[in-house]
Amino acid sequence: MILINLLPHREAARKKQKEQFFTQLGLSALLGGIICGAVFTWYQGQIAEQQQRNSFLQSKTKELDAEIKDIASLQAQIASLRARQTAVEGLQADRNMPVHLLDELVAQLPDGIYLKSMKQENQSVLLEGVAQSQERVSELLRNLANNSSWLGKPELIEIVAANATGSNREQRRVSNFKIRVALNRPTGSNAAGQGAAGATSPAPGKV
Repeated sequence: MILINLLPHREAARKKQKEQFFTQLGLSALLGGIICGAVFTWYQGQIAEQQQRNSFLQSKTKELDAEIKDIASLQAQIASLRARQTAVEGLQADRNMPVHLLDELVAQLPDGIYLKSMKQENQSVLLEGVAQSQERVSELLRNLANNSSWLGKPELIEIVAANATGSNREQRRVSNFKIRVALNRPTGSNAAGQGAAGATSPAPGKV
């Protein structure tokens, strides 16, 4: 017996295919939504973690800025204290400078020279005196340049020949001179050594 199917099987097959297609499409969309949600959630977590890091870095930066300000303030205070210490040390050194100056002049003046005047100008001293000869003046310049820790950089301003009357009213040729010499502040050991040397040296001879 031959059976003939008179139902619309083709339309039913197409309908079934459409249902399968829409089902697969819905599953694909659902799967895509799940994946997108997972990726979005992961990125949101990463962003939140990075924001926490940024907040932590910003708080630490503020702390470091405050510490830097404190350090700058301390450095300013240290610089001010050092400036005061330098000023006090300079005043203490200048207080004893006349004593060291006289000791050095006694130690460095050769025989045949005596000083008429001595004038301090800031960190230099102008010496005016009389010498038996120009060689005595040259010796004085060498002594001031090489042998003194408190005096240095001597500069001969002028030297003039003149006549001087001795004790027996004898006319003698002498040299009037002017020398400018710089004042130094040597270290404590050198200053002590130079002061001791000046104290033990004999007084210079008179013309």
